[in-house]
Amino acid sequence: MNDAMSALDGHLAGLAAALLPYRRTAERLAGWGTQLAWTLATGGRLLAAGNGGSAAEAQHLTAELVGKLRDDREPYSAIALHAETSSLTAIGNDYGYDEIFARQVRAHGRENDILLLMSTSGTSTNLLRAVEAAREVGVRCWAFTGPAPNPLAEVCDDVLAVPSPDSQVVQELHLVSLHLLCEYVDEALPLVRQLPRTAAPRQRTAEFAGRLPGADAPALAAAGSGPGINRHARNGHSTNGHGANGHGANGHGANGHGANGHGPNGHGSSRRGCPS
Repeated sequence: MNDAMSALDGHLAGLAAALLPYRRTAERLAGWGTQLAWTLATGGRLLAAGNGGSAAEAQHLTAELVGKLRDDREPYSAIALHAETSSLTAIGNDYGYDEIFARQVRAHGRENDILLLMSTSGTSTNLLRAVEAAREVGVRCWAFTGPAPNPLAEVCDDVLAVPSPDSQVVQELHLVSLHLLCEYVDEALPLVRQLPRTAAPRQRTAEFAGRLPGADAPALAAAGSGPGINRHARNGHSTNGHGANGHGANGHGANGHGANGHGPNGHGSSRRGCPS
């Protein structure tokens, strides 16, 4: 009994120690929620991936978006790449385990979609390769990681790095983070539906902060102006993260996709109908 209580107290002590610094880090999630709400409501998609326990959490996130968090709403397109088991094993067999996510990003990702990667270490090669693939197709990259700096945090547009050396605590706070992200998405959706559907507010998050109920303007501004801005400028995107084609109302116009984001590639009649 004493050993059991010692394990419990030790785990809770580690979680408690991480909560205060995590609270400051998690403020950026309000801005992420606005950007993700815009992306999903205008026909974009969230791709998510992780390994092991992080894979389970990434799949939890996509389930909340295709399903719902609390209140009923329309479903949104979100795919957990590691859950595509036939694709995963075929790619791993033919191209190697390091490519299992990258090839799927090239297949499913469209410009201005979002790739969210989860990793306690931030060192997984298959996630780093997925970021490289995302750069090729114009997909934005976010990450949930453990303490920064780490390789994944360095290459993504923005990162929520949980400041704990304990991987279990990191995963537990990643779960809190994905629930909060979904909360912020649901808060932002009513406003997003009223705005002109041009391009997702990659750097315009602060503009909407005062118009979102319960949103924190500094947090939104910080999320919209993080390290990813310079990375996008360097990789050939313009300052708002979009090319010169301007994209149509669904975020895909000039690249030849139909209004549902799928036209010629053989997908069904609606992006939101894709399996999670």
